[in-house]
Amino acid sequence: MISVSEALDHVFSLCGPLDGETIPLRAGLGRVLASDAVATRNQPPFSASIMDGYAVRDDESHIGAQFTVIGEAAAGHAYAGTVNSGQALRIFTGAPVPTGATRVIIQENVTRDGDVITQTDVSSTTNIRDIGADFKVGDSVKAPRRLSSRDLALLASMNIAEITVTRKPIVALIATGDELVMPGETPNDAQIIASNTFGLAAMVETAGGIARMLPIARDNEASLRHVLSLAKEADLIVTIGGASVGDHDIVGKVAMDMGLERAFYKVAMRPGKPLMAGKIDGSMMLGLPGNPVSSLVTAQLFMLPALYKMLGLGEAPLATLRHPLAEDLPANGPRAHYMRAITSERGVIPMHSQDSALLRILSDSDALIVRAPFAPAMSAGDLVDIISL
Repeated sequence: MISVSEALDHVFSLCGPLDGETIPLRAGLGRVLASDAVATRNQPPFSASIMDGYAVRDDESHIGAQFTVIGEAAAGHAYAGTVNSGQALRIFTGAPVPTGATRVIIQENVTRDGDVITQTDVSSTTNIRDIGADFKVGDSVKAPRRLSSRDLALLASMNIAEITVTRKPIVALIATGDELVMPGETPNDAQIIASNTFGLAAMVETAGGIARMLPIARDNEASLRHVLSLAKEADLIVTIGGASVGDHDIVGKVAMDMGLERAFYKVAMRPGKPLMAGKIDGSMMLGLPGNPVSSLVTAQLFMLPALYKMLGLGEAPLATLRHPLAEDLPANGPRAHYMRAITSERGVIPMHSQDSALLRILSDSDALIVRAPFAPAMSAGDLVDIISL
């Protein structure tokens, strides 16, 4: 068995960033920017009033000053003339400040009699937002970056209608085993419902990939060969189950017969020791364990970082946080342990059972406690690393 960090290094060696594609900005939410997006205009594109009031020359502004109102400017409607000495322009928020004006007196700081205003107070700022105060032509949003709603608003204001993003990784998901039937079907007395692919598909799509759930591969070479052949166009092939060493665990043998170059098999971790990775027909392949918790936890630790690298986000293990323990933990054994847990005001609480077949416990968890091989016993209050779920 190899360590988790060694296995992750192998995983990163099997994949790289995918090509870019151009899409409309409207479709950019959650996509990863592959090329810098460069502003084609200043924002604001003119000096703009940030208040409703009167535009005047700043050197004439003082309490008691009087100005003659010569016109009006509103958002989307500029005043074409010039504000000269002794003059004021009625102006509204967002309107371009006219030539000659260098201050906006807010309307609360004047009295008005016909076309004459008298200033009653002086604010500490000019109430003018300078041209390019937000960004200027040539400023950019740097890649790589997963685009949020805030980013899309910024790119739109830069007058960018199309963006270059990394192509979504295509992930083929293959559940294996005679014991599996799909949800909604009627299992016989020796069968269970295939659940792992649904969790993995959601994980892939949340990460920014495209999940393709292929037919269940039965425990014979012909069926597995057929389903694997359906995955040839995928960037990543993920098999679930059949990667152990039993007589019916044939994924490794069949895949290697079909050209798999295996990078590793078995990782010193729990849950999830029977984990396999390699390359087949140009696609990366991950062979995950069949136990539901083992499958989903190993996907968190290895599939997600691989997808992030394919998306151009670099290579790194999942981030960990430091949390205090709410209760004591015994010493760990020889394998890294990823313990399902719940975070609370008291600290992080390990779940009462760590059985790798119990999906309910994983569903109720919001974190994994990370314990290194041979980690010593810990007491309540000690800080421990967790991965947030």
